[in-house]
Amino acid sequence: MSSTEGEDPMSTGSTGATAPQGARGARPTGNPHRGKAIALAVAAAVGGFLFGFDSSVINGAVDAIGTEFDLVDNDVLSGFVVAVALLGCALGAWVAGRLADRWGRTRTMVLGSVMFLVSSVMTGIAFSVGDLILWRVLAGIGIGIASVMAPAYIAEIAPAALRGRLGSLQQLAITLGIFAALLSDQLLQSAAGGPDQELWWGFAAWQWMFFVGVVPAALYGVLSLLMPESPRYLLQQDRHDEAFRVLASVDPDPQAAVDRIERSIAEDRANAAQSSLRGPAFGLLPIVWVGILLSVFQQFVGINVIFYYSTTLWQAVGFEQSDAFTVSTITSVTNVAVTFIAIALVDKIGRRPMLLIGSLGMTVSLGLMALAFTQSSQVPDPQNVGETLTQLPGGWGTTALVAANAFVVFFGATWGPLVWVLLGEMFPNRIRAAALGVAAAAQWIANFVITETFPVLLHQFGASIPYLLYTVFAFLSFLFVLAKVPETKGMQLEDMNDLRLERPARGQAGARAGDA
Repeated sequence: MSSTEGEDPMSTGSTGATAPQGARGARPTGNPHRGKAIALAVAAAVGGFLFGFDSSVINGAVDAIGTEFDLVDNDVLSGFVVAVALLGCALGAWVAGRLADRWGRTRTMVLGSVMFLVSSVMTGIAFSVGDLILWRVLAGIGIGIASVMAPAYIAEIAPAALRGRLGSLQQLAITLGIFAALLSDQLLQSAAGGPDQELWWGFAAWQWMFFVGVVPAALYGVLSLLMPESPRYLLQQDRHDEAFRVLASVDPDPQAAVDRIERSIAEDRANAAQSSLRGPAFGLLPIVWVGILLSVFQQFVGINVIFYYSTTLWQAVGFEQSDAFTVSTITSVTNVAVTFIAIALVDKIGRRPMLLIGSLGMTVSLGLMALAFTQSSQVPDPQNVGETLTQLPGGWGTTALVAANAFVVFFGATWGPLVWVLLGEMFPNRIRAAALGVAAAAQWIANFVITETFPVLLHQFGASIPYLLYTVFAFLSFLFVLAKVPETKGMQLEDMNDLRLERPARGQAGARAGDA
């Protein structure tokens, strides 16, 4: 490292002391760089808010859309209208990495915000099923872009000592977006007297549910225009002065950071043939497969079943259908609250231990839910003649309820945020954006598979079989993390090229982080 903090007045911290060199860096606590890094991470995480908002906002409008477009008796098409956005998300995530490497991170964020803003307006004024599906796909593409850009940007702007906590803001923003969508849907529905009732200016409440999305989309676009570009992208484009200015605002030793990044870029250019995702493991690099499988396991444990199809569980343990919003809100608030556990612990305990704890907790809680639903029975639905409800006898209802909330706690404190942290940081610089795009696309496809298959499994086998499948995937996720997921705590992004994918020996990860 060719310079110290004292050699450049722009990089002087509150104490004026010389910054330690290398991966350990200077602790950001107590200096202005920490505040700037946090502010930029919060701004980038607004993309996660859009992610969560869009995934939930349609829930309050589904019935009204079915009535408006004559889909009441067409469950397949109605379900496709809801789920098609997930396929758009996969497409958006897939292209986002490549766009980010060409256009830059912030310009790609702006594109995502514009797509979501346009789709929010056009979905609300859709006149047929065809254009409704088109605008849902466009919304998905915008959200897919945001889902890639937020973790990538946060990882590239954050100091190593803060990267886990700031990366966890993505999941916090997602959970806040889910809650905001549920709340706005309920408020608009209540104000109009029903989702299909006229509210303001001739538009029904369900249309306003989508119009509300214009606000976070516009905010994300404005913030993206104001945010500085990623210093790693700037240095790849040989824009050294701009990169130094950005790093001087978030790193107490900006010249050392510039030198470190430039060495990494020089190595990448010298090994340009290795800048592809292609590798010996079924056509991809092993680290790319780790990212893909992290994404798939995050969805295959069934977290979205809890949020998308929670009414079945709540009715089974004694809640009325009219209480669905209340109990869904409780689950959503719980998901928000436990994310702070990850923010507090990720840079202290590390990624691997928390994922392992989460996998075991999810395995036990999902197993209890599967066991509880083996005791279920079908009873007539008093509100719908000819229909039945699932009912759990005695203490099994309480067991299922406690287990479901325990599952949300374990997921929300570990796998929810930490997968995004790892996806943002574990790939080498030369492939980070593209690899993150592939992994995020896999996550959206896995989300689509779980969302579409749960109703079928539920109808054919009851709730116990799908929850048993999710239990198996939760246990497999434990084995996967134990065998293949590397520890990245404290490592600089430029040292991710040296990640080893075999099971780390005790103390090995910490030694690498310290030596970086």
